[in-house]
Amino acid sequence: TFRIFKNTKKAFLDTKKPVSDFMELIILEKDEPIIIHPREFILGETLEYFEIPNDLVGRLEGKSSLGRIGIIIHSTAGYVDPGFKGTLTLEISNLANIPIALYPKMKIAQMSFHFLSTPADVPYGSPKLGSKYQGQRGPTESKLFREFVRVAKKVKKSIK
Repeated sequence: TFRIFKNTKKAFLDTKKPVSDFMELIILEKDEPIIIHPREFILGETLEYFEIPNDLVGRLEGKSSLGRIGIIIHSTAGYVDPGFKGTLTLEISNLANIPIALYPKMKIAQMSFHFLSTPADVPYGSPKLGSKYQGQRGPTESKLFREFVRVAKKVKKSIK
């Protein structure tokens, strides 16, 4: 499954608002490729569901064979926090000047794991963190807007 941006006449994405209205879910048939056009950005997901223990951190990286044809599998989200649970959302971009086909179950990424010297004091998913993506399944769109809501609630609380 993938999430892609719809063509829209709206002028911009407002980071204070959900982006779900701008994206649509694409579910491919068993062997159907997804065609990623030049400069296109889509969200994909890993087949694997991860449960990272509190003393481990994961690092997601693309496969060099895809990088050599212009496919990048993460823009910024290569770090997988201690305590994270869920499938990973891939931020896939085509930097090439021609469309590229990707296929379901194709190996496009790799994970490495690193032990921490001590378990994380406040692992991802801890209630006080407000972890936006804990337990996610499927390609999950940005939930950045929740940061603005959380800050507004803290400000309102401190005023009372």
